[in-house]
Amino acid sequence: MIQAFIKNSVERLSGDQVWLERSADFSRLAEFVHSVRPRATTTPLVRIGKPGDGGYLLPEDMEGMKILISPGVSTEVSFDSEMSKRGLHSFMADASVDGPPVDDPNFHFFKKFVDVHEDNVNMRLDSLCQKVPPELDGDRILQMDIEGAEYRVLLDLSEENLKKFRIMVIEFHHLTRLFGEWQMQIISATFRKLLRHHYVVHIHPNNVAPPTQRGGVSIPPVMEFTFHRKDRTALIESGKCLIPNPLDADNLPYRPAVVLPECWR
Repeated sequence: MIQAFIKNSVERLSGDQVWLERSADFSRLAEFVHSVRPRATTTPLVRIGKPGDGGYLLPEDMEGMKILISPGVSTEVSFDSEMSKRGLHSFMADASVDGPPVDDPNFHFFKKFVDVHEDNVNMRLDSLCQKVPPELDGDRILQMDIEGAEYRVLLDLSEENLKKFRIMVIEFHHLTRLFGEWQMQIISATFRKLLRHHYVVHIHPNNVAPPTQRGGVSIPPVMEFTFHRKDRTALIESGKCLIPNPLDADNLPYRPAVVLPECWR
């Protein structure tokens, strides 16, 4: 019995600890990958932010918006700076730095990590959304890179605030954990929630590491997903997304490029 469990399990490493996790059912994994494939829509994409890490592809549907919710700052704010030039106020949160690397009157910084609880160093994404003053309220953009906390944070996000995001750009980490049964349940639940109101319109693999392939499924460990709210665009049923997009750029120019595997297209 234990030998069968080990045979059908995958090894996971966390710090110095190794444990075994039952492997995901590959038919269900393939269904998940198919469900999050980017959809071709009538709204063209534009690149915001610098070439390389910190720049993202978004639908050109930002007219009238004033708010960018931006958890995860570090030292890269070219995306936020370009949004500021478009008139958007950026509400930032990151406890790992004392503030954004440049001054901008449209930057509103909170020295806290975004997570699923509230204390001296953490705040929920709903709480960050509530920092927006009423006179600026309306449709918003979410740009989030929080190093693996995104799954629990998004599952914790209220439906009300989720539906206010016209556009979302989220970097998802640890995606090779989809090969494990329990982790796949968490990741797939996160995407099911997002796909209730949004289409995936673009995927860009971060070339920090190459894809891992098992059972005919190839998974880059880190990928940037762009979402567009369904009421803001229309699908091109006979069309196919252009991937890679000519506007894409490698996150790390000194590492080999990573092309989105065919199973994700």
